Amino acid sequence: MKIPVVELSECTLCGICEEVAPSVFRIADAGFVVITELSNYPENDVEEAIKNCPADCIYWEEE
Repeated sequence: MKIPVVELSECTLCGICEEVAPSVFRIADAGFVVITELSNYPENDVEEAIKNCPADCIYWEEE
């Protein structure tokens, strides 16, 4: 299974991932992106987040 990963050290907290895939990504009050644990990630939404991330810090990882 593929899971989305955010390289937190490169993330600028722009919020685009949260906008395009709110079921997957959210910005925590502490100031970092949290990935929701899901049994199956919506591939199109995650791909859209990857494509639109200005920091290019989101990618897929095989579990």
